Amino acid sequence: MNTLQNLRAFLAVVETGNFSAAARRSGLATSVLTKRVDQLEHAVRTKLFTRTTRKVTLTEAGQRWIERVRFLLSDIDDVMRQASAAAQELEGPIRIKAPTTLTALYIGDVLTRFQTVNPNVSIELVLTDRVVNPADEGFDLAIAAFNATFSGVVDVPLCPLRRKLCAAPEYLARRGAPRHPRELLEHETISFGPTGPIWSFSGPGGPTTVELAPIFTANDGLVLLKAARAGNGIALLSEYLILPSLKAGELVTVLEDHSPPEIWVKILIPEARMKVARVHALSEFVKDAFSPSPPWARP
Repeated sequence: MNTLQNLRAFLAVVETGNFSAAARRSGLATSVLTKRVDQLEHAVRTKLFTRTTRKVTLTEAGQRWIERVRFLLSDIDDVMRQASAAAQELEGPIRIKAPTTLTALYIGDVLTRFQTVNPNVSIELVLTDRVVNPADEGFDLAIAAFNATFSGVVDVPLCPLRRKLCAAPEYLARRGAPRHPRELLEHETISFGPTGPIWSFSGPGGPTTVELAPIFTANDGLVLLKAARAGNGIALLSEYLILPSLKAGELVTVLEDHSPPEIWVKILIPEARMKVARVHALSEFVKDAFSPSPPWARP
């Protein structure tokens, strides 16, 4: 049994969705590819796929296994490329997790420039704002805007991410401006879902925490920005998102003397991926894009 071939057959079925398409992509007869997957299932003594006449889906065991298989095959491909004296250019896949709004506005452009310089690198980008351990979920690196850290994962700081309370002038004219975070309980509020409705601040009188009942919650900052500009309430949003609206007078800040906790934009890289040339190169490329200041802080 050729374990490497069988692992590649397993991955091909996952990525194409069926045995026939996987066989065509691999240049094999369907019967040969099916036999390779059967051999793999026999070797690990568990079913990796649930097969019907209409579709093929991963079993729970297959779902737990797939990202480790991707990493393993990627590492083997890296070793083979590095063994070639002629291998000078970066090549191979990079799987990335990144926050939705920040990527739509800034990070997406950085990744596009990186791929323009390195056309033989393929990028799989997953946008999500939840906390992700890249080592557990099969990412080569993650770009995050949370303070979470993980064992076996290296943090590469990029920049602080400041957040501000803001509202449309017409909302404040209608409802008045709060003078203390506790007065937010008397206002309509707009909340970023992943950070939750409990807002904390540091001010002249010390720390304050309020638990709110927002009228609008979403996991996309651009949607919340539109709601705030429409005068629907007071929002707690990232500075990079609201700066153009502040300059245009569409929003104004409130409670300037009370600051939310500072969080950092950072890259998280599993220790096992730190020495992969393309992953290291992308990390350095992103760091350069945020130095000496983040893109939104430049004139």
